[in-house]
Amino acid sequence: MKLEQIIVRHIKMPMKAPFTTSFGTIDEKELLLIEAIDQSGTVGWGEAVAFVAPWYTEETLKTTWHMLEDYLIPILLHKEVGHPDEVSALFSSIRRNCMAKSSIEGAIWDIYAQQTKQSLAQVLGGDKEQIEVGVSVGIQSSTEALIDLLKGHVNKGYKRVKVKIKPGHDVDVIRAIRAEMPDLPLMVDANSAYSLSDMDVLQQLDAFNLLMIEQPLAVDDIVDHAKLQRKLKTPICLDESITSYEDARKAIELGSCGVINIKIGRVGGLTEARRIHDLCKENNIPVWCGGMLEAGIGRAHNIALTSLSNFVLPGDTAGSSHYWYEDIITPEVIVEDGYIRVPQTIGIGYTPNMKVIEKLTISRKVYQ
Repeated sequence: MKLEQIIVRHIKMPMKAPFTTSFGTIDEKELLLIEAIDQSGTVGWGEAVAFVAPWYTEETLKTTWHMLEDYLIPILLHKEVGHPDEVSALFSSIRRNCMAKSSIEGAIWDIYAQQTKQSLAQVLGGDKEQIEVGVSVGIQSSTEALIDLLKGHVNKGYKRVKVKIKPGHDVDVIRAIRAEMPDLPLMVDANSAYSLSDMDVLQQLDAFNLLMIEQPLAVDDIVDHAKLQRKLKTPICLDESITSYEDARKAIELGSCGVINIKIGRVGGLTEARRIHDLCKENNIPVWCGGMLEAGIGRAHNIALTSLSNFVLPGDTAGSSHYWYEDIITPEVIVEDGYIRVPQTIGIGYTPNMKVIEKLTISRKVYQ
């Protein structure tokens, strides 16, 4: 394939409810959509998941657009690409900026799937017809409100619930949840809010039969996580610490975790995500697909990735209606009794809803 035109759109989507973590509250999601068109007219779609501020990683929406415009798009435009795996090598001179790289690489995977007349899941090597789905719940105004929300999600069939924690909002909250819902498949996510000085608090969480504790320590750490994991019975899941295959390899060798959360944007694209999946499978480390409050395009890519065999834990790919009044794809992503069916049609399996996309667009630019 040879890309002849790339369109970048900045859109803003209001959320149904504010989403609060240890690093802040989000009540609307701004993101970039990438529309790539090759010489045959095939159109592929990608989504950039960076937030407007560098809360989660150093990348932002503005830095993503800068990297696309000044570096990544010039590398790809009018360049012959035989397979999406080649994109990682073409971008190898650009350090990090994983979310920017992932956004346009995803569009190329979509084109490749269409041209080979396969679904995105099939070209990635996925073999599941449906995937189990969990849901992520932000910090609520009260523990009572949180428990009510969790019960609603359980009634909808979600297979696992993730609760955000932070210092001062942790052990007592989880104890209260367990008192009401002793058998709930439950995990917690700290978003790097703790340090080794909080060892006693984190060890108290061992009493609650949690599936895992996600990213308790610093975003760039694997050494202290190894020290902490040796003191905990509950598996540590690494998120922000894993930005590449090499990060995953070193974390596994050090014993820094028992689980890895793979986010396509965080690791630089589907090619690297699949490599990490394969490495973890070889080392008996279960993986799951995390979420970045994606709109429909990014959600479709997550579904395809989760169809790979070592995604044995429910991910954060909740249905469209969980976050959005109106998603940017048709049909919208639907959860039925805790499962999402993996599309079998060619490409990402969903059609961009241009009417909604145009309504939400703040700005756009064409590169050719």
